[in-house]
Amino acid sequence: MRRVVITGIGALTPIGNTYPEYVEGLKNGVSGAGPITRFDATLFRTKFACEVKNFKVEDFLHRREARRMDPFSHFAVVIAEEAMQHSGLDIEKIDLDRAGVIWGSGIGGFETIEHDIEEAALRTGTPAYSPFLIPKLIADIAPGLISIKYGFRGANFTTVSACASSTNSISSAYDYIKLNRSDVMITGGSEASVTKAGIGSFGSMKALSPRNDDYKIASRPFDKDRDGFVLGEGGGCLVLEELEHAKARGANIIAEIVGVGATADAYHMTAPHPEGLGARNVMKMAIRDAGLNPTDIDYVNVHGTSTPLGDIAETKAIGQVFGDHAYNLNISSTKSMTGHLLGAAGAVEAIASIAAIQHNFIPPTINHHTHDPEIDSKLNLTLNEAQERKINTVISNTFGFGGHNASIVIKRFES
Repeated sequence: MRRVVITGIGALTPIGNTYPEYVEGLKNGVSGAGPITRFDATLFRTKFACEVKNFKVEDFLHRREARRMDPFSHFAVVIAEEAMQHSGLDIEKIDLDRAGVIWGSGIGGFETIEHDIEEAALRTGTPAYSPFLIPKLIADIAPGLISIKYGFRGANFTTVSACASSTNSISSAYDYIKLNRSDVMITGGSEASVTKAGIGSFGSMKALSPRNDDYKIASRPFDKDRDGFVLGEGGGCLVLEELEHAKARGANIIAEIVGVGATADAYHMTAPHPEGLGARNVMKMAIRDAGLNPTDIDYVNVHGTSTPLGDIAETKAIGQVFGDHAYNLNISSTKSMTGHLLGAAGAVEAIASIAAIQHNFIPPTINHHTHDPEIDSKLNLTLNEAQERKINTVISNTFGFGGHNASIVIKRFES
């Protein structure tokens, strides 16, 4: 099987609008939470979110072009460009038939659906919908737009598996290269769900924290007083290449993907299996796929949403997979800083995992104040401050509504 390496990274997150800015936000334990600016949230149960800040799409796209895209596609094309620039890939020197784009988004054009349907409902007489409604809202338009920009004619599709979407997109891109179907893949995910419907619907489910007076500390994974997640937006992008392809062009190899896994809880529409069965199985699968042992893992970037049930189930699963080695691991939830980016969560968390390897630090789980007696107190949850540590191998977990579980194993590159 062919080896798959990472040669380019792009990020647009609530704590940094580029990959270097995101890394600094992770190191410094920055909270991306703030009052919602996208719309008037006065009447909503939750009035805050982790929005992308100081982002103007006009700085990257012509106004006419931008109007034909939903914000989740804006995010996608911008971070793809950063990743491509970072990779140094010359599209005139590669086989474009063996270059593809696989993207992840749990919802796609949420703002477009909401806005255009509201607009049509306000009209009288014959309904008049925008001719761009469908092209803007479909989740697969993002990889389509990226492929058009770079001329990539290989595999092109979107994975939709709720919050596991972009981890599954990276896994699929990895498989395409590993199985000799492609040489180069742009992959990752984006989401733009800080909308009235997004905040309102998750709020009605009581999934969001209502901590409006203390929004900066509302996302508090593992804390006894956690009361829901904080909705985030943005995305992350990776350029993946087959090892010999990357070496032949003198690419800077950042890290290597060595294993992937995907399982189902087969348990409940929105709740995790209480014993973490699917989470346990997917971590085992990814580690086995990598040809490693649990003791080879240094750091687990957990799904860690700050929900009462999910955090307990995932820490139980870690104990089942790693046994006594669980106490040698660093564990952290970067959602404490970025909020929950839904379908884009896996991509931005994979990038946080890569940053840990590249820069020898563990991003912290911020906002932890009170120990939850249902969580093993001996686990190193990297609380409140980043920790310096040389990291060789990371596993990054994402779990989604419907019982979808996905994990990837990322390793320091060794020739």
